[in-house]
Amino acid sequence: MMGWDRSSTCLVGKTAIVTGSNSGIGFYTAQDFAKRGARVILACRDSKRAEEARSKIVEATGNPNVVVRILDLGSLDSIRAFAKEINETEERLDILVNNAGVAGFEHQLTADGLSLTMQINHFGPFLLTYLLIGLLKKSAPSRVVNVSSDAAMIAKLDLENLNGPPNAFLTKTVDYANSKLCNILFTNELALRLEGSGVETYSIHPGAVKTEFFKNMSSTASRKVFETAAKMFYKTAEEGAQTSIYASVSKDVIGKSGEYFADCKKNRKPRAARDKELAKKLWEKSEEFVKLTAEERQLL
Repeated sequence: MMGWDRSSTCLVGKTAIVTGSNSGIGFYTAQDFAKRGARVILACRDSKRAEEARSKIVEATGNPNVVVRILDLGSLDSIRAFAKEINETEERLDILVNNAGVAGFEHQLTADGLSLTMQINHFGPFLLTYLLIGLLKKSAPSRVVNVSSDAAMIAKLDLENLNGPPNAFLTKTVDYANSKLCNILFTNELALRLEGSGVETYSIHPGAVKTEFFKNMSSTASRKVFETAAKMFYKTAEEGAQTSIYASVSKDVIGKSGEYFADCKKNRKPRAARDKELAKKLWEKSEEFVKLTAEERQLL
């Protein structure tokens, strides 16, 4: 049975950031926050599409306090510039939803020398969250929500080849699954490191959702298979946003930092996502890949 968030939580006076919020579940997550009265920051790479989304949200909710800030998770410089702007201009940050993600790309490297899929889906959100921790702590109680996927169940994560193409059949699928496992492991370790800070963090599975997520698939045949399946069986983007919203605003999740949710209820984590030592080592590797400075390491 599909879960639907029924929380009556008011967000007036609160600030939320949603990455990748110009379309899909990110858009509906941001729109929900705006309906609740929050100041909503649409963190997007494409300014034109983000401004169009902003206009739609303002028109639908009557809340003018929705702004666009440029963020390209495929660039560590962009992430650092975004975080610097937020830390310098925003008085508070109550909700951070790491929603943006990609799938279906051939293995390729970004300008930072990182795997594109891993950078956008894991390394980028890892760095962004790290750099905003101070503001989240200042605004506590606050929340970090990481959008993962049950695809993590088929991951074949190799920490010694974290930035390389997976040595596995269906490379692109496993590459995506690995990044989604990283989302959950990151959440687990973040929860431990934030214990007692007033900042709670959750990972979520939105379900199979009809979005533009697979538009970048290089294989036309594969893309058509996903599009056909989406029309027949997948959730709408608004339905898919419900668990992100639930983890961001529901009182039911308080005290459950580090847990994994699907259909607006606690869900069992994939086996590999329960490995505490793997989560700790992934964190350490991620710090190296995003080139944390000595000053940045002091933030957490």
